Amino acid sequence: MRSTTGRLVIGTTVLAVTIAGGAGCGGRRSAGGGDTGSGAITCTVDKDTRLSIATGNATGVYYALGNAYALQLKANTGNKVQATAAETGASVQNIQQLVAGEYQIAFSLFDTATDAVQGKASFEGKKQPVRALARIYDNYTHVVVRADAGINSVADMKGKRISTGSPKSGTEVIAQRLLKAAGVDPDKDITPQRLDLTKTIDGMKDGTIDGLVWSGGLPTPAVTDLFTTMGSKVKFIEVTPLLPKLRESNEAYQDGSIPAATYRTATDIPTIVVPNVLLVKEDLDANVACVLAKTLFDKRDDLVKANAAAKGISLETARKTDPVPLHRGAKEALDRLGAK
Repeated sequence: MRSTTGRLVIGTTVLAVTIAGGAGCGGRRSAGGGDTGSGAITCTVDKDTRLSIATGNATGVYYALGNAYALQLKANTGNKVQATAAETGASVQNIQQLVAGEYQIAFSLFDTATDAVQGKASFEGKKQPVRALARIYDNYTHVVVRADAGINSVADMKGKRISTGSPKSGTEVIAQRLLKAAGVDPDKDITPQRLDLTKTIDGMKDGTIDGLVWSGGLPTPAVTDLFTTMGSKVKFIEVTPLLPKLRESNEAYQDGSIPAATYRTATDIPTIVVPNVLLVKEDLDANVACVLAKTLFDKRDDLVKANAAAKGISLETARKTDPVPLHRGAKEALDRLGAK
């Protein structure tokens, strides 16, 4: 429901969340007003609601969009929803801390979210009680090496110093799967650097890291900085021949390409793509979930101003989250928005 000013009408539901601890590390939250799984959804919030959003590395797209989304939630609800974006290690950690109640919203790569609901890989046989608000934009696998490192394929990474991303991140999941697909043991055949993106880029610049794997939207600011600073001293390497092997572990992986204009490369870069999803716990109040999902699309143009990756947020693909179920509040929002 909208007022004549275009803002969501503030109506009849409550999610009381008490913020404790620093936003940078999450901090324990207690939340009331859990969803009963039934009842009418008004898509309104009538009491002050505080939420924390798990994002990713400070120089990545999750963090930029998470901060922008927090601002738009406030704007779209007449200040009733106050959200804070927290820097995190990204997907795996985000889901673990979402389930633990330390965050109420989490960005995640779709392959990691799929692992979570199926109880696979990092989630040790335990299915996680998470639901999707929507599928959002796609992440592109960036595999970049120093030109003088003698690396022309993932298989060539044997014996090299490779950043596989922050511990418990979606990037780390993809990096390990890529290495294994190429016959490289990520624990024995490389010197793994489990670093966030900022430290990874610094290592590439000073020569202490030979190559990196990063999964992020386009453009990722830190990667732009790397190519702007180092130019021809760094290069992308081909990874798409490994796609069939990756799809054996998770069907979320797709082929795609990074346009040449993104990082001013000579040609488009073929790569492996995986969608992103925005997640909440399954028991989040349905009216709050509806407001969260609706704001994502109502304020899409404002999110694009924060990072161009948000152009990939589309009603055409919003429902494509299977096997990760949509939260029933999100379903209501997408119905109202006319999503297919």
